[in-house]
Amino acid sequence: MSLDIQRLEMDQLACWRIRRGDDELLVAEQGAQVLSYRQGDAPPIIWLSEEAAFQQGQSVRGGVPLCWPWFGDLARNPQAVQAKYSGEQPAPFHGLVRALDWQLREQRCEGDTALLELHCPQALGQLPGWPHAVELSLQIRLADDLQLTLTSHNRGTEPVAISQALHSYFAISDIHRVAVEGLAGQPYIDTLENWERRQQQGDLHFNGETDRIYLDLPDTLTLVDPGWNRRIRLTSTGSSSAVLWNPWIAKAQRLSGFADEAWQRMLCIETANAMDDAIVLQPGQSHLIGVKLQALIASL
Repeated sequence: MSLDIQRLEMDQLACWRIRRGDDELLVAEQGAQVLSYRQGDAPPIIWLSEEAAFQQGQSVRGGVPLCWPWFGDLARNPQAVQAKYSGEQPAPFHGLVRALDWQLREQRCEGDTALLELHCPQALGQLPGWPHAVELSLQIRLADDLQLTLTSHNRGTEPVAISQALHSYFAISDIHRVAVEGLAGQPYIDTLENWERRQQQGDLHFNGETDRIYLDLPDTLTLVDPGWNRRIRLTSTGSSSAVLWNPWIAKAQRLSGFADEAWQRMLCIETANAMDDAIVLQPGQSHLIGVKLQALIASL
């Protein structure tokens, strides 16, 4: 099988395009953000907005943004995570590394597998308002599946509390028809209902704006898409929480880089360490959060 890793420019952003046979993965240097992923002529697996802008200093709409060292609104994070930020500026949503240029540490091919490893040098004590020395790296492994692994290694002398997420946007045929298996019976926080804690009944289907943090999850979730005769299996490591998000009609019209009707064609399932699942890294300790994505074509 042919493998090719090529550097290219997309407007203001440096990127790498990895081709494995007929499969293609696009990764931006900024934020170490996977931008898109497709297998052959099948519909994309990772969704990239048709209106995405590739501008320095701005996170690209779609793909897999990396949220670190906190997820979402810092004020909604556990107190231990909040306490690590001392910046004079308001804490940005989803942390401090999405708009930074990461450095390519390694790229190689092993048989029919392509590997990229990127690291964020600013995380070693140079982030504004967050002076903690944490070595942060992302490994991207492309084979018959796609594996992303984000590693945080505390190089300092004090404990560091973090929350984080692989903020994955999935391409889907129709939000009204898809479902997510593996959530039944699990607790979740409904951020749209005053952050109430509830319990999921059955598989998750969608009929309106959704923004939920699921907790105590199994390792595997499955996105079932009858319209494309496809199941996408997400197998996580180092995570027992996930965020499920779709903006629906009204919010979609307020989002930047997002077409008014695009809410019908995407769903975020974000592998996370959020809320109760936040991590405390002792000095010298590492934590790996990862997800493996497998597209399965089968009768549904």
